[in-house]
Amino acid sequence: MDSIKILVTGGAGNVGSALIEKLIRDPKNFVVIIDNLSTGLLSKLPSPEYKNWKFIKGDVNLLSDLSSVMLSYNFDYVFHFAAVVGVIRTQENPIDVLNDIEGIKNVLNLSKNTTVKHVYFSSSSEVYGEPVELPQNELRTPLNSRVPYAVVKNLGECYFRSYWQSFHLPYTIFRFFNTYGPNQSTDFVVSRFLAAALKNNDITIYGDGSQTRTFTYVDDTVDVCVKIFEDHLLANDVINIGNDELITIKNLAEQVIKITDSKSKIIYLPPLKEGDMTRRQPDNKKMRDILNRKLIPIEEGIKLMIKDERYLKAIGL
Repeated sequence: MDSIKILVTGGAGNVGSALIEKLIRDPKNFVVIIDNLSTGLLSKLPSPEYKNWKFIKGDVNLLSDLSSVMLSYNFDYVFHFAAVVGVIRTQENPIDVLNDIEGIKNVLNLSKNTTVKHVYFSSSSEVYGEPVELPQNELRTPLNSRVPYAVVKNLGECYFRSYWQSFHLPYTIFRFFNTYGPNQSTDFVVSRFLAAALKNNDITIYGDGSQTRTFTYVDDTVDVCVKIFEDHLLANDVINIGNDELITIKNLAEQVIKITDSKSKIIYLPPLKEGDMTRRQPDNKKMRDILNRKLIPIEEGIKLMIKDERYLKAIGL
């Protein structure tokens, strides 16, 4: 039986690496990973005990890098997860964020002209901007993108829909809501708070901490992505992928301190000028219907991270 060839861009990042770990457990899948390592890390790549994957360092925003990979393999599926991520990083490097539009166009143009049967796009809850309703439904909630990262994700969604309309290239859009886990860098809030607490360092919060968020453990995120992939669900559709249990940033910090029995204190910094939305909560009915199980609560997810040697090693413990 021929192997199923899958390309994952940005596969050395948090969600991409976890997705690959799950995909390669099926020996019929052969996964090629491309990442420029601007934020991804080689340490996040799968164990060498698995032989059905290959890593290639490259930048999907450069047509020459991506075409050399895609024309060397007859890929069946593409997961486009490569992007500049993180609220502060994306605001400090807006031109780098806008350059990701080239990567979206490169992925789609090469996919439509090769053997690719379906493309999957990593979008974001940020496309909703400051919400006008909660929970945020895929079709009811208007997309109020403002900051460059959100605008690029919104534009990316438009590209994927347009390539279906014009070239019949099937797609699925994943709108991710704050996925955390052992491979998450300390640029992101759960990992940052937890690293500080485990070292008894102060935990810093932008603003008064009243911002509400939902946090999704990475196992829930990748389980639904793989289920959609394996069962051929949601063709030419969009899905919110996130937990819907609300928590304030202040309460998150307090819970992290309690769970770790830390001596950390909470320090409040001036609020970010933009990009730190006050509310965020997905309508995740599609996700819950697909998984058909309860999602991992934040308390359990934090405890799983504490037990994970990869995370402890990454933060120097």
